[in-house]
Formats: sequence, C-alpha cells, structure tokens
Amino acid sequence: MRTIPSTMDIQIVAEIDARLAGVSIENSVSIPWAIESGSRAWGFPSPDSDYDCRFIYLRTRDSYLSPWAGRDVIETPLDSIFDVNGWDLAKALRLMVKGNATVTEWLRSPIIYFGVEAFRDGMLELAATVHDRSLAGRHYLHVGQQQLDKHRDDVSFKRIFYALRPAVTLRWLRENPDSGVPPMDLQTLVDEVDVANAFTEQVAELVALKALTREMGAGAVPTSLLSFITKELELATERYEAAELVPRAESIKKCDAFFLRALDEFG
Repeated sequence: MRTIPSTMDIQIVAEIDARLAGVSIENSVSIPWAIESGSRAWGFPSPDSDYDCRFIYLRTRDSYLSPWAGRDVIETPLDSIFDVNGWDLAKALRLMVKGNATVTEWLRSPIIYFGVEAFRDGMLELAATVHDRSLAGRHYLHVGQQQLDKHRDDVSFKRIFYALRPAVTLRWLRENPDSGVPPMDLQTLVDEVDVANAFTEQVAELVALKALTREMGAGAVPTSLLSFITKELELATERYEAAELVPRAESIKKCDAFFLRALDEFG
C-alpha cells in the first residue's frame, strides 16, 4: 500500500523512503507500516510544516528472546524538515492496550509511505476488540489539557489546532458510544459530530488560514472555538479522569496472540 498526495514534495518523500530502507537494513528489522502523522495527516498543515513519518517495525524472532532487549524505538536524525522515527510492535501493542490512541491513529493515516494491508487490517481488528473507550478518552483528555495549559497564552494556530483536535475527538467519543476507533483527521471528526454550521465554517476558515501561515503563525481565534475546547475538556474530565490505566487480561491475551502471528507473517 502507498498513498502519497500530490501536494507533498517528491524529493522529501524520496528521502523518507531512503531513511526507511536504511532503518530496515541497519537495524535488521522489517517495517510493515510507515505513514505520515502530525498536521499533514490531521488535515491542517502549514506551508513550512515538517514531515512526521512514523513506522512500526519487527525485529527478528531470536532478538526478542534475549535477556538484554534493545531499545523499542528507532530514531533518525531530527531537523527542521524530517522527523522520522518508529516503535517496535511490542511497544505499540503495550501502549495500545493501555488506551494510548497514537497507534490506532497511525493505522488510519491517509498518507502511507509503505504498508502491508493485511498487517494494517489485523491491527485495526485487534484495536477494535481491545479498545477501551474510558482509556482512550483519558488519552485525548490529557493531550488536549497539555496543549491548552502549556500554551494558554500562545495563540499560534498550531497550538489551537493541537488542542482542538483532541476536543473534537472527545465529542466524537461521547456521541458515538457504540462505535470503535475515532477518525484521525480533523475534518472527518467535525463531519461526524453534532455541531452548529457556524462551528464547522469557523474550523474550515481556520484550516484555510493555517495553510497560508507559517507553522507558528498567530492570529485571532474565534472565542467560540476556545469555549468548545474548554467545555469538552471539562466534560471529559468528569467522564474519564478516574479511569485506571490497567488493561484487561483478555486484551493482553489477544495482543500476545497477534504479536506471535505477526512475527511469523510480517517479521
């Protein structure tokens, strides 16, 4: 699988491809899933947004048997353009079962550098079965709070969007109690929640403005959007703050089984 928008710089994409190939060879790992995360995949990039490539990898079976396990993260040199790093599948599964929604977002990214469809589908099926809405809600609550609190006096468009997306996701979780994993991109989230037309229009206008503004550009943000963020975080605090980060035993068992199958099929 490969889905690269025509708006992306082909030379930068080629460099990311080269980095992924180098990671695989230099670390003796297989990479069944590599995508773009961050503002480009979330649907609100700026002209100078960097490239946030994320990947999931598998080491050799024997390496998992060693009592001196290596790091479960692989990073490449970070600069103003490239942010390319990935997680061992074991780490990804441990975090997913604890409610960390980062992995499920990677699986639903609309921008794919390389992907094995069977791996993606298997991971999504697993995520749907082990998904704990309380833990997922707690994850998005904390992400939104951190962005809002850390940059309360920072009116850059980037910071507003980084708080807005978790807030809309929390609304989505509240309005879709029987659904599984929430969408990744902001526009789909907005389309799938019950908000006023004025809210939808304000978000669209802000996205369009950010597309013409430098990443840390500042500007007037509608007070209604800030009020929406604050309200959703307040409601989510009541619902999710007390959720314990203790995965269910059955979920751990399912992740174990998937990991062993993945080693055979994709390792």
